[in-house]
Amino acid sequence: MTTKTLSQLEDKYIGKEGSVERNRYEKELADLRIGYQIRDSRLKLDLTQEDLAERIGKKREFISRIENDGSNLTIKTLRDIVEIGLGGTLKIEVTL
Repeated sequence: MTTKTLSQLEDKYIGKEGSVERNRYEKELADLRIGYQIRDSRLKLDLTQEDLAERIGKKREFISRIENDGSNLTIKTLRDIVEIGLGGTLKIEVTL
C-alpha cells in the first residue's frame, strides 16, 4: 500500500492546484475555517450563540448560519463579530 499526502489526494479527487474545481474547493474550505474560528472563539469565551448575536445586534440563527458556513460575510459583519462580539482583532491578509 502506498501512502499518499493530502495534497496528492486533493490533486487526484478535486483537481490540480489552479484548476477551477480546486479553486472552488479552496474557497469553500476557507469559508468553513472562518465559521469554525468564530465558533471556537465563542466557546472559549463561554458565550452562547444568543449571547454573541445580542452583542452585535443580530439573531441567533444568523450566528448559527455563519458558524456552519462562513461564506457571504461582509467585512463589516465579520469585523463586528470579531471585534465587538468576541473582543478580538480582525486581521486580513492578501496574498498575490
